[in-house]
Amino acid sequence: MQRISAINLIISGKMANKEFTYAGTTLNGFGMLFLNLALTIGGMVLLVMTIGNLLWQTGVCGGLLLVASLFIWPGFVMLEPGEARVVMFFGKYVGTFTRTGYYWINPFTVTKKLSLRARNLDAEPIKVNDKEGNPVMIGLVLVWRLKDTYKALFEIDSQTMAATNAQVGTDLKSMMAAFERFVRVQSDAALRQVAGQYAYDDTESRAQDITLRSGGEEINEQLEQKLTERLAMAGIEVVEARINYLAYAPEIAAVMLRRQQATAIIAAREKIVEGAVSMVKMALEQLTEQDIVHLDDDRKAQMVSNLLVVLCGEDNAQPIVNTGA
Repeated sequence: MQRISAINLIISGKMANKEFTYAGTTLNGFGMLFLNLALTIGGMVLLVMTIGNLLWQTGVCGGLLLVASLFIWPGFVMLEPGEARVVMFFGKYVGTFTRTGYYWINPFTVTKKLSLRARNLDAEPIKVNDKEGNPVMIGLVLVWRLKDTYKALFEIDSQTMAATNAQVGTDLKSMMAAFERFVRVQSDAALRQVAGQYAYDDTESRAQDITLRSGGEEINEQLEQKLTERLAMAGIEVVEARINYLAYAPEIAAVMLRRQQATAIIAAREKIVEGAVSMVKMALEQLTEQDIVHLDDDRKAQMVSNLLVVLCGEDNAQPIVNTGA
């Protein structure tokens, strides 16, 4: 059953991928450029000859050559590495053109250029509530790129995702700005979802739970998973996602800092007491084994008390020499 479900998942994933490579006529751009220049020059020469000789046949041929050259000009496309062009023929998607260089394709098609290069998003820290309701400031850095051009252009309305005060266009810069807006909004939502599932720091009741501060790779992996689920609808691939800023909100930062300081002081004193007790035990054992002095229980209790005061005290001890009998 698991194998069947896995196969069905793979088949459904392949069926969901509607992007394919453009298979139409593709010619060398430089060859077509020289041909088109020849047609343009030849048409102009024939028209000039018509004016001098008054031959209407020559004028018609020259006009046809110029008209043909005008239809050829829109078919030139040029692609750099990491770019793609989505090709449409009268509103129908006919493939994605990704061949690098200078080419000529069907001039009746419409192409839209998209960038497949990796892009970086450094999101500003936002205020969210963690699992315990404490307000925290959290930010992320995201590396993403377009992977499926069909989903990016047709599954979402990129024309309405541009900034409010910016003019929406069809050029590469405007299109990629629209996708950046979409990624920013979805990253904000995914970050709030992940941050709300964990506490900022561990407490006595949740000492073994994963927290935002100590989660590390586990938190980053879950954040990357949530982002992948949200951005897959737009054909966007998440290369890497990591939390790059984490702190308590300003209104509770001072209180939480004192709490952390108190926890650190308690842990340090526990370590000091543990070491002092072991040193007192060692001193008593050495005095007994080497038969230096014999102490009764009252003397031992007084010695233990004095040693603990000296070892656990924050100030240096001031010895008092007893010179009496």
